[in-house]
Amino acid sequence: MLVTFLLTLLSFAVSLLLGILGVVVAGRLRGFHPNMTMAYRHIALPAAAVVGVVVLIAASVMEVRRYRQTKALAEIERTSG
Repeated sequence: MLVTFLLTLLSFAVSLLLGILGVVVAGRLRGFHPNMTMAYRHIALPAAAVVGVVVLIAASVMEVRRYRQTKALAEIERTSG
């Protein structure tokens, strides 16, 4: 759970940085004052949400695999010993 939170936070920070840079560059090229709330609402928040869900699912799958492997190895050890 901690890994999911940290990776979501990191992805929010990175996507926010890239979003701000993209909005500033687009504003410079088109000659208008950039609206920074767009970087938060339409770029960083959705990207962080997607990454958070993906990381949560991946971490859950890895935990289930580890649990099943540990359980299987314990059963093999119990039957052979």
